[in-house]
Amino acid sequence: MAKNDVRGGLKSVLTPNEVADLLMVSPITVRQWAQKGLIEALATAGGHRRFTLDAVRKFAKERGLKLPDLPAVEHSLLIVDDDRQLNQFLVALFTTEIPGLTVYSAEDGFEAGRLVALNNPEVVLLDVMMPGIDGVDVCRRIKSSPKTAHVRVVGMTGFHTPEAVSRMHSAGAETLLKKPSNNADVLAACGFTQHEAG
Repeated sequence: MAKNDVRGGLKSVLTPNEVADLLMVSPITVRQWAQKGLIEALATAGGHRRFTLDAVRKFAKERGLKLPDLPAVEHSLLIVDDDRQLNQFLVALFTTEIPGLTVYSAEDGFEAGRLVALNNPEVVLLDVMMPGIDGVDVCRRIKSSPKTAHVRVVGMTGFHTPEAVSRMHSAGAETLLKKPSNNADVLAACGFTQHEAG
């Protein structure tokens, strides 16, 4: 990803090279900072380091380093559910309650995979029971790719059992919601609160 893309607010998770560009140091220096715990790093399933823009800003502020003017990170969410009515309801809920949030939607696992690769959303709200590729497989594919391993996955199912919870956690999901859940719980599970500013 080019430097202009980082500065254009198109992504919220950066590679060591992109962090190095922003801080005007070498990628080796960034990796050393991460090893020492000086800058907070995430690890992909493949063991690659990734850094949130917030972590980079915090690190720069603590050390008096100047960052280029960066616009606010674009927040985005992908809703995946083959129940068209519920899908549309969730899209309306998030777009109404979270101003500035970009919301994508898919009705099957194949479309979900395409949209994750294309749009790199922060969060995927994912139904477990779907025809074709089910939610567990979609989650596993998202989490196993270095390009998308940072994406947060929140599952939802009408068949909420300990086994279902275990399967989704094993695939990399943060949590598994019951369907139906109240609106506040759905928003909170995805990291948002009602009427949050963009």
